[in-house]
Amino acid sequence: MTDAEQGKSPENPWPVRAVATRVAKYIDRLGMVWIEGQLTELKVRQSTAWMVLRDPAADMSLSVSCPRDLVVNAPVPLAEGTQVIMLGKPQFYTRNGSFSLRISEIRAVGLGELLARIERLRRLLEAEGLFDPRRKRPLPFLPRAVGLITGRASHAERDVLTCTTDRWPAVRFEVRNTAVQGTNTVPQVVEALRALDAHPDVDVIVLARGGGSVEDLLPFSDETLCREIARCTTPVVSAIGHEPDNPLCDLVADLRAATPTDAAKRIVPDAAAEQALIDDLRQRSARALRSWVRREQHAVAQLRSRPVLARPLETLDARTAEVHRALAATRRDVTRTIAAETDRIGHLSARLATLGPAATLARGYAVVQAVAADGSATVLRSTADAPAGTRLRVRVGDGAVTALSEGEDEAH
Repeated sequence: MTDAEQGKSPENPWPVRAVATRVAKYIDRLGMVWIEGQLTELKVRQSTAWMVLRDPAADMSLSVSCPRDLVVNAPVPLAEGTQVIMLGKPQFYTRNGSFSLRISEIRAVGLGELLARIERLRRLLEAEGLFDPRRKRPLPFLPRAVGLITGRASHAERDVLTCTTDRWPAVRFEVRNTAVQGTNTVPQVVEALRALDAHPDVDVIVLARGGGSVEDLLPFSDETLCREIARCTTPVVSAIGHEPDNPLCDLVADLRAATPTDAAKRIVPDAAAEQALIDDLRQRSARALRSWVRREQHAVAQLRSRPVLARPLETLDARTAEVHRALAATRRDVTRTIAAETDRIGHLSARLATLGPAATLARGYAVVQAVAADGSATVLRSTADAPAGTRLRVRVGDGAVTALSEGEDEAH
C-alpha cells in the first residue's frame, strides 16, 4: 500500500502524527513572511512575549511569539491597538496542532504611512462614487426612533441624548454601545450598524465619538466600516471627533456633523423653535386673512356704491319714460296718419261722387237700357237700337222704371 493510497479511505487512514508532520512540513516551506496588523493582546514573560495580531479590516487574528528583548527594544512602545509590521516564520506545533508565527523583527507603522494609506483608500472610495452628493439621503424631519452607536457612558452619548431630548422631549433612542477605539471597534460598529439598519422604527442612525488623536480615530477610516455605512438603507450621520477631525466615514455618511452636539441639532427639530414658527405662521396667516377680508369688503363696497347697484331701478325708470314718450309719439303719428288718410279718402270719395253717374242722375239725367227677351240689358246709344215695341228700363237718380218704346219720334 503506497502513501498516496493511504488516507483516502476509512479502511486505511493516516495517523495523527502523519497528518501533523505533513502540515508542519508544508507550512515550513512558506519561509519568512512580513505581516501587518494590530496588537490586541500582549503578554510578556521572562524570556518570551506572546501576542495576538489582528486584521483591522476582518475578524481574523493570529498568535505570534517572539523573544522578550524584541518587545522591550521595539522602535515604539508596544501596546494593545498598536499597528505594527512583523517579520516572522510560520510554525505548526505538531504536539498540540496549533499555529503560530515566530517573530524575528518588529517595525511600527508610522503615522505618515497610515495617513498615506487612508489617502489611497479615500481616492479609491471616491472613484467608486461613495462620496457622491447625489447618493446622500435626506434626514427625516421627525424620526420615529434614532439609532445611536457610541461608547458606553461616553461624553458623546451624553451630549447626543441630552441635547436631543432638550430639543424634542418625545424622541426615542435605540442605543448600541460599542468600542470606539482599538481593534474591536470596526466589527462591533459594523454589527451595530446592521442591527439598527434592520430595525423597523429607526429612521436615522448616529455614529458618535468624541475627539482624539489620529491613531484613536483610525478605525473610523477603515474600509470595511466605510463600505458598511454606504450599504445602509437608513440615513447615517457621522459625528466623529471635532471640527478638525476628518475620518473617511464622514465622507461616506449621508451627513457629517462637526460634533455629537451638532448631530443632535441636525436629527430632530427644536420644539421651542417649531412652536415659535407655528405661532408666527398663525399670526401671519391671520394678518393675511384679515387683509384679504378688508380688500374684499372694500371691493364689495365699491361695487355697491356704483349707480347701477346703488339705484338698480333708475335705469329702468329712465327707460320707462322713454317707452312712454315713444308710445305717445306713436299714438300721435298713428292718429295723424289716420286723420290724413281719412281726409284723403274723403277727397277721393268726393271726386268719385262728382265723376260717377249717380251725381249726373241726381241732376235730372237718366240712363236708358234696352232689355232683351232673355232679360239682359244694354245701354241705349241710338234710336235705332230701340224700335217700337222694345222694352226699356229707365234709371233715374232714385231708382229705375220700365217703358215700352213706340219707335223713333219723328217730331224730333
